[in-house]
Amino acid sequence: MRVLLVSSAFNSLTQRIQCELRERGHAVAVEVVPARGGGVTAEAVDRHTPDLVVAPMLTSAIPHSVWSRHTCLIVHPGPPGDRGPASLDRAIQEGRTRWGVTVLQAVEELDAGPVWASSSCVLPGTGKSDVYRGEISDAAVRAVLSAVDRFGSGGFVPHPPRHLAAMRPRLGQEERRIDWTADSTARVVRRLRAADSQPGVLDTLLGTEMFLCGGHPEDGLTGRPGEVLATRQGAICRATTDGAVWIPELRPRRAAGGPPTFKLPAVQALGGRLPAHVPEVPEPLMAGAGPRTWTDIRYTEGGAAGFLRFSFPGGAMTTAQCRRLLSAYRFALTRPTQVLVLGGARDFFSNGIHLGAIEAAGSPAVESWECINAIDDLVEAVLTTTDRLVVAALAGNAAAGGAMLALAADEVWCRSGTVLNPHYRLMGLYGSEYWTYTLPRRVGEATARHLMDDAQPVGAAAALRLGLVDRVLECETGDFAAETTRSAQALASSARLRTALGRKKARRESDEQTRPLSAYREAELERMRRTFFDPGASYHALRSAFVRKLPRPAV
Repeated sequence: MRVLLVSSAFNSLTQRIQCELRERGHAVAVEVVPARGGGVTAEAVDRHTPDLVVAPMLTSAIPHSVWSRHTCLIVHPGPPGDRGPASLDRAIQEGRTRWGVTVLQAVEELDAGPVWASSSCVLPGTGKSDVYRGEISDAAVRAVLSAVDRFGSGGFVPHPPRHLAAMRPRLGQEERRIDWTADSTARVVRRLRAADSQPGVLDTLLGTEMFLCGGHPEDGLTGRPGEVLATRQGAICRATTDGAVWIPELRPRRAAGGPPTFKLPAVQALGGRLPAHVPEVPEPLMAGAGPRTWTDIRYTEGGAAGFLRFSFPGGAMTTAQCRRLLSAYRFALTRPTQVLVLGGARDFFSNGIHLGAIEAAGSPAVESWECINAIDDLVEAVLTTTDRLVVAALAGNAAAGGAMLALAADEVWCRSGTVLNPHYRLMGLYGSEYWTYTLPRRVGEATARHLMDDAQPVGAAAALRLGLVDRVLECETGDFAAETTRSAQALASSARLRTALGRKKARRESDEQTRPLSAYREAELERMRRTFFDPGASYHALRSAFVRKLPRPAV
């Protein structure tokens, strides 16, 4: 069928549903209709002549002029009967442990149409954006595929929801507010996680209004409730009534008449406001059991396999994070393992350089250059490792330089819900991270050029066919870490390991003689340097609009 996806942004769920529908033979078009532009119009829909319209993520109502002429299916992140624009936020803030997704037909009354399909899922106690890209995404795909099949069969009659709840309004800051003098760590964490990516929890911190983004419990540090106790790797630790929480990111409140603000690592966002007496409290890279605490990089071992786990908010990496991850990688290479697994237990693998930190720098051009060289150093270290097999384990999505970091590994394993965006063009960049070596090596020159020029998302099944990944693990989001652990331990003890290491070393030596890695890096960076230091390059306008969530400029 011809399926049109209408969405307020080409977000992770829209991309995944596009990939899943195309995988099943449907012709899928996407119409992005930002709310600021007036929402969905009949003209925009008619232009595509769809058999079916699906709205994976829409912040404005579909008008009568559209749903009266086309069957329009809305993907609602709540169980049947639930209604309102903050369904998932409320579920997390209320401490729900199970939730769901409903695909319902657009009618005059919001979220009240006939139900075509639904699917339930667990809420694992993580941040909203994490669960949205994980459990909610899985449930949405199950429900959408079922609804599309039912629509295509022509014989299914959707039913009204059995229990239609009252419309619950958007979750405002008054309901999100934290009372530091009364709220427990668990309550604070729920509120932070319900708003982790957007909109954040508005609070006054060190005399300045800030949106707090993301939260992780801490049991070892205590202090006066509301007090900033410590910093760690760019995050701040703030005391609660019975413990503390780590807050990785902050977003300043927008000044009247000023430009939109954007998230930054908390310490960077605070700048000179952070008191000098607040200590940096590091967490050992290879820590044992102890109190609950947060860190963005950990190393563990199981048998002859090592696991370098990292998780950065939004998947983006600052210059400092790239350098710390490289240091951790070098430490991992000193350990007596045969297989080294890279990647977090859930959510993003990596999205490459941190555009927000670059935008906030005194010289975005210089910071761009520093950050791209830092991630290149990391990729080079992975490419030149020849004494063990390196596995990139993608629990979630990867894009741009983060996708190329994964391709530097010997094997790439991904979860079935993963979406890859192995390109840079939409940010006005040529790209680096040795992509001119690793991408053609995996998929061939012609396919590599197509992926770069087409700039479209690639689902897990297509990535396996193309050779971008070597293995797709069919498992739930919460099971991925355990699955990769078992697989890595089996690989480390397998008979094929010695042969694979021998082939790897021989190929690296042969490739180096054909063309040194340094030649790929120099050629890529020369083009990147020209872009970074050209004030008129489209990259600067695209980056600024992206981090501020403004409409993409015409460049």
